[in-house]
Amino acid sequence: MLARTRARTAIAAVLLATLLAGCAGGPPSATPEPEASAPRVPLAELDVLDDPKSWQGESEAVLQNTEITPVTDAPEQSLPATVTSRDLDGDREVTVTDTSRLLGLDMAGSISATITGLGFGDNLVGRDSSSTFPQVAELPLVTRGGHSINAESVIELRPDLIITDGTIGPIDVLLQLRDVGIDIVFVDPSPGFQAVYDLSEQVAAALGADEAGQLLADQLRADIEAKVAEVAAIAPRDPDKKLRMLFLYLRGDSGIYYLFGAESGVDDLIAAVGGIDVAAEIGWEGMKPMTDEAIIAAAPDLILVMSSGLESTGGVDGLLQSKAAIGITPAGQNRRFVSMADGEILSFGPRTPDVIDAVARAIYAPQG
Repeated sequence: MLARTRARTAIAAVLLATLLAGCAGGPPSATPEPEASAPRVPLAELDVLDDPKSWQGESEAVLQNTEITPVTDAPEQSLPATVTSRDLDGDREVTVTDTSRLLGLDMAGSISATITGLGFGDNLVGRDSSSTFPQVAELPLVTRGGHSINAESVIELRPDLIITDGTIGPIDVLLQLRDVGIDIVFVDPSPGFQAVYDLSEQVAAALGADEAGQLLADQLRADIEAKVAEVAAIAPRDPDKKLRMLFLYLRGDSGIYYLFGAESGVDDLIAAVGGIDVAAEIGWEGMKPMTDEAIIAAAPDLILVMSSGLESTGGVDGLLQSKAAIGITPAGQNRRFVSMADGEILSFGPRTPDVIDAVARAIYAPQG
């Protein structure tokens, strides 16, 4: 467990130093609460493309509802709760006595989303830059320059407990916050969709709400499996017709182009929407700078990106102009890019079934 935490923290440190410190335009803004709209047409009733490889042009994946629905409005809680915190010092026992004022801090915004999904959303007193769902829109931001924790902002909010996974920092700041008397619990989720279930249970344990954690994990597992089955019914079954996909992290004004491979979590999302993960196919592991050779070898039919990342390159035109190698690929030639809001596409938490649904619609029914 500790080895996995250290590996994830090492990857995060690289991203913090090279990717996220150069985020264009600062952190993503909180997602406004959507206007009431009619229920979406079920996936099975969509007018899907006969041949998804034939579509030309970009599309956007949009959640129908960005709010997070708690699994229970009144979670049962038993405090004090003693849990194992797997941080850089090794395994430490942390006894949590008060959860009245909470912070959930991680690179993807998954922890604050999970806290809300467990029914403790009203206890959150601040947010990180990736927590963009409506329930936290008015909360103070405690990160700066993308994903760097501002110690002063945190201390000002007087949290009783911070739950994090080590993917944002610097670690010295977290240790400083611990030294001033704030309980800090490091959770250790596995990559990809398993993180959804791990976070449900590990965050709940820190809150003394094991029953709510099991309930949320079970509900999300069922919802994700059901959504994957729905997508499979509209996705091509012939392997030759399946779309070859990959995910690119883009920060054009900083010259940052990262290709996400195995163990990044993207592989689970690509599999869930019926695609072929070509980064894994060429042996690309983790998150590393894109090379011309790798993108050409991958030959993706479709590229997934964060919306603000694509904007930072000047849109599809700017990206293809700055990275000619992408233009050589089938995705580049057909301008086949699917974008989604930064705080949503890789936030593996309570909204994961809805993310799968939105991405599938953008891929197989881009015409609306």
